[in-house]
Amino acid sequence: MVSHVPFVRFCTALLMSALVAGAPPSAFAQQADEGGNGLLDFLRGTQTGSQETGSETPARRVPFSQRQIQLSFAPLVRETAPAVVNVYASARVDVRSPFMGDPFFERFFSFPQMPPRVRSSLGSGVLVDPSGLVVTNYHVIREADEVKVALADGREFESEILLKDERLDLAVLKIEGADPFPAALFGDSEALEVGDLVLAIGNPFGVGQTTTSGIVSALARTPSGISDFGFFIQTDAAVNPGNSGGALINMSGEVVGINTAIYSRSGGSNGIGFAIPANVVRSVVEAAKSGADHFARPYVGASFDRVAPDIAEALGMERPAGALVTDVAPESPAARAGLKAADVVVGVKGKAVDTPEALDYRLATLPVGEPVEIEIVRDGGRERLSLPIERAPETATEEVQIGGQGPLAGARVAALSPVLAQQLNLPIGKKGIVVVAAARNSPAASIGLRPGDIIRALNGEEIESVEQLQRAAEADTRWWRFTIDRNGRIISQTMRF
Repeated sequence: MVSHVPFVRFCTALLMSALVAGAPPSAFAQQADEGGNGLLDFLRGTQTGSQETGSETPARRVPFSQRQIQLSFAPLVRETAPAVVNVYASARVDVRSPFMGDPFFERFFSFPQMPPRVRSSLGSGVLVDPSGLVVTNYHVIREADEVKVALADGREFESEILLKDERLDLAVLKIEGADPFPAALFGDSEALEVGDLVLAIGNPFGVGQTTTSGIVSALARTPSGISDFGFFIQTDAAVNPGNSGGALINMSGEVVGINTAIYSRSGGSNGIGFAIPANVVRSVVEAAKSGADHFARPYVGASFDRVAPDIAEALGMERPAGALVTDVAPESPAARAGLKAADVVVGVKGKAVDTPEALDYRLATLPVGEPVEIEIVRDGGRERLSLPIERAPETATEEVQIGGQGPLAGARVAALSPVLAQQLNLPIGKKGIVVVAAARNSPAASIGLRPGDIIRALNGEEIESVEQLQRAAEADTRWWRFTIDRNGRIISQTMRF
């Protein structure tokens, strides 16, 4: 008696491989109706990658032979790896005795000036232009006094910081050389799909250039604690400390992301890494090429929030998705487009918008000067509006450095303007005197002042102008009482300084 079990198992395996390849279930019947060989024709198409997919994207398929399984990523790495560099940043940090500033100890003891300590950081970067433009993460070169770039061939160069953006966690460096540098090409991060193969190239733990492989695990991730930007590519390619700023490349050898962070409880890779999409990185590089020292996002003139389930139900939406308009500035692009509070933006230029972070990403990749079509939900129905894409209006905002010996010394402050509100990621309707920056090792930095903090009161005075704050902050007193607005939370503090 002849057993048909092996043949049945073989056919089942072929059928499962075909289904994994992504063909619609109706493909078999359709081919049979057209007079073909049905399943056999479909399987041949799956093996060669020639089956219809309904788009111009090349068909994705599983390996069908031992030869295909033995294929190598080596050609991709050979082309891209020379453009991936090591970034070494160093900063001089003043060392203070813990007793300095205490009136009792200063009365009876003298404290000699301690030598500064050098703090170093190591990361990766990607050469994206033959002229010597290097993209890396902002946190790699944060507060650095000196930044060096080392190429894969062993050459080292001093670099100049052209642009840095803390919100996006990106920085663009410039190195000079006699010959053109090897440069990687940007790919279209919008073309990525979950399951696509990717390679991560960088310098983990300082061991030297390393390549790891994986897949795109998720798109449009919004992990907290990384940066204000919330639209990351997630990958399971091994990414470790030192990979920050390195390249995430696709199977065409193009940079589709800049590796930025990992989720880990041990400090090493747990298979959850995040990369900034290349479409945003490309916009930042173009800004650096144009001579800008920061990346200016398009100005909308509206504040947005997430859509909660109860709000979605009240608005007649099928699911909680989109960016809820909470405030619109008068005479802003949003106002001219017709946006109103309680509208929900659900699409930009035909692309879905599920969160405010997704809206921020979509707008950041658009060129300035041309309007864009947005889709909104209003009163249970859907409408399309034309939103002008403009830069924030330039207003004369004077920034002042606080002096004296008080706890605010070293803070740079200014009156809030649309430009500052956008740069500091503050709601559009906020007013007041805001901290723009706090100098390193300054009293303001030591008490925890952050960019974006709005100083509401100081030593009993309601602060309404920069001049008033400067005068109050430089007063000769030991006791200090201040109130700040931090992300809508009011913090009051009394201290002896």
